[in-house]
Amino acid sequence: MKRLFVTGSSGLIGSEVVTMFAFAGWQVHGLDNNMRADFFGSPGDTRWNQRRLLSDLKTFEHHEVDIRDRGGVDALIKKIKPDAIVHCAAQPSHDLAASRPFDDFDINAGGTLNVLEACRKHLKEAPFVHMSTNKVYGDAPNDISLIESETRWDYDDPIYARGIAETFSIDQSKHSIFGASKVAADVMVQEYGRYFDMPTCTLRGGCLTGPNHAGVELHGFLSHLVRCNVKGRKYTVFGYKGKQVRDNIHSADVASFIAQFIDAPRIAQVYNIGGGKENSISVLEAFEIASEVSGKPMQYDYIDQHRSGDHICYYSDLTKMQTHYPNWEVTKSVRDIIIEIHAACA
Repeated sequence: MKRLFVTGSSGLIGSEVVTMFAFAGWQVHGLDNNMRADFFGSPGDTRWNQRRLLSDLKTFEHHEVDIRDRGGVDALIKKIKPDAIVHCAAQPSHDLAASRPFDDFDINAGGTLNVLEACRKHLKEAPFVHMSTNKVYGDAPNDISLIESETRWDYDDPIYARGIAETFSIDQSKHSIFGASKVAADVMVQEYGRYFDMPTCTLRGGCLTGPNHAGVELHGFLSHLVRCNVKGRKYTVFGYKGKQVRDNIHSADVASFIAQFIDAPRIAQVYNIGGGKENSISVLEAFEIASEVSGKPMQYDYIDQHRSGDHICYYSDLTKMQTHYPNWEVTKSVRDIIIEIHAACA
């Protein structure tokens, strides 16, 4: 039986990957110590997801290890000897990183290096997938010419008609402390691939979401928005008139791409993974769909100040992904995703 090692296994993408591979007949080992509860309090707690995985999946084993524990990570990977690794563990919040920069860097950059080096020592040929972020591009996408419509901003430059491609510069821009730590991890994954000839890829995610997302104000835009609507709580809009745009992708579609990469790995690849232009949506547009699905009006406050380094408009150009893996596609629309999130929290 093939073995998979997943860090951040109780989180959104980690748990989706665990489930997909367990149903495909793999023995799956998950590393998670519920740091999300430490970051975000009880709303971010993922123990419920850990319990769900252990209850539902006979071939899943949980390991309570901190990604910052270099010796513990090394010993675990040496013992398991997985056939593939999916690295999802991270500190995911812009705002939290600014107040806890050492935790942010030690988890995002140091934790990634811990896993990479253990893999190089013990299983160099195993495919390694790293969940990065579109925040590695910093706020440079805000320099693209934009056009404003009634409900959203959009690119007004034909070069970006399909979105941001992997060739877009990650240099000379404001990243946030979180974005900078993720740049370090992103580049290290590429470097281990090139320097040591390891089959690595880094996935620069847009808004990754789905019904298993423990969305909070500091992280998890669409999940948090729908939950606020269902519970009758106010959602806070930070600047840009609520017209800021993100592309959303269901966690199952992310896991599907990861499976395809593991099945046919390449060396030191970078992919922008998101819903693409077709699955892009503004905050105002998300309000409308959420209200249509729930039958409840959206309550919100508007703060005329955007988050530092935040994108006005971002969606992924999926051309490279679909060229390398033509059998992969986005299968769930934004409306589908909102309906699933609503059903999960109603």
